[in-house]
Amino acid sequence: MAKQIFLLSFLLLLIVPISIAEIKNLKILSDSRAMILFERFGFTPMGHATITVSGVSVISNLASANPSQLGFFLLSEESLIQVLLELQSNPSFCVLDSKYINLLFTFRHLSPPPSSSFNLSYPITSPNEYSLFFANCAPESKVSMDVRTELYNMDGGRRGEKDYLSAGLTQTPALYFCFSIVYFAFLGYWIYFCFLNKKSVHRIHLLMGVLVIMKALNLLCAAEDKHYVKVTGTPHGWDILFYIFQCIRVVLLFTVIVLIGTGWSFLKPFLQEKEKKVLMIVIPLQVLANIASTVIGETGPFIKDWVTWNQVFLIVDIICCCAIIFPILWSIRSLRETSKTDGKAARNLAKLTLFRQFYIVVIGYLYFTRIVVFALRTIAAYKYQWVAYAGEEIASFAFYAVIFYMFRPLEKNEYFALDEEEEEAAEVALRDEEFEL
Repeated sequence: MAKQIFLLSFLLLLIVPISIAEIKNLKILSDSRAMILFERFGFTPMGHATITVSGVSVISNLASANPSQLGFFLLSEESLIQVLLELQSNPSFCVLDSKYINLLFTFRHLSPPPSSSFNLSYPITSPNEYSLFFANCAPESKVSMDVRTELYNMDGGRRGEKDYLSAGLTQTPALYFCFSIVYFAFLGYWIYFCFLNKKSVHRIHLLMGVLVIMKALNLLCAAEDKHYVKVTGTPHGWDILFYIFQCIRVVLLFTVIVLIGTGWSFLKPFLQEKEKKVLMIVIPLQVLANIASTVIGETGPFIKDWVTWNQVFLIVDIICCCAIIFPILWSIRSLRETSKTDGKAARNLAKLTLFRQFYIVVIGYLYFTRIVVFALRTIAAYKYQWVAYAGEEIASFAFYAVIFYMFRPLEKNEYFALDEEEEEAAEVALRDEEFEL
């Protein structure tokens, strides 16, 4: 059982981004779990871990619990396999006795009752990425305690100051701030372009502008959030604004993709019933996904339902990614059927080409941000975790730029200034199978 808990915890930590608030105040109540994973943190040679425990209470159904069988330790990914082998060879083996862990302290070091507390800072002598665990090897016992964890690195560039961001994330405040500036500039250009072509501006173009605003504000709040965590260890309320703008931005992004996929406002002024149903499914599910993301980000693996919230987030995200593809396929099929009867082959060929390109771009974006970014977070060394975040933001901006260019407001005759030869060529192309998806 302990082996399964270890393995599950590490797999989930690989999938879910590391939490950013590195000063945590937690309350454990009557918890009987053999292992409790608190958080993961990348330490530099000047790293420290400060653990404060108070109000400790251990209730055992058997004899009095051995205090040396309860304690905190750090474990690196490299040592995980060795610990699992020890547990496999001896199921009754207590992980606190392993030579592969960095034992911080056991309950033997607690002050005498009634205070039952402990407070000490540990220098990290071997820089690496570690996970902080609490182990309870005492059979049939439940633990209650208040825990405060403070993980940080001493910043060599700012003498005597603490950096509460993991070694691989310390560059993210500047990264997010730079991208927020890029999106604000992009918004200014979009407004300027729409003003120049105001006769061709549709409602979808206004919605796309709002999406860029939400993306820029989301990144700005992310930059401030991580900056305050880096300097003080707490987000100072910026996390609330971050989650608000993130929820609006993600819901709006999926809505814009669905509406563009249906051709709303620039091809037709209304939505069909099946298209409305897609929106009715995607929007509530994205709200649920953002609630799950907030719970995951603001808590951690120490809560009992953390695994469930991760499963909810992953399942809902997969459903939404699949759902937004259907309107694009419906539009491609509808345009192909229409081209057989309306006699406007060249216009329909241009529209089919546009929507087929849109389909490919959306698939590529979803693949990169879900699969490639996950691979980068998995294979990148802990000191270079920021590369995965940079890759995700670069891919997102490229997606926005391509989509906004493809569906920019332009006069119709600029899209479809065609002669008879082009019309005949379009009819031949439409008889091919290249647009069958």
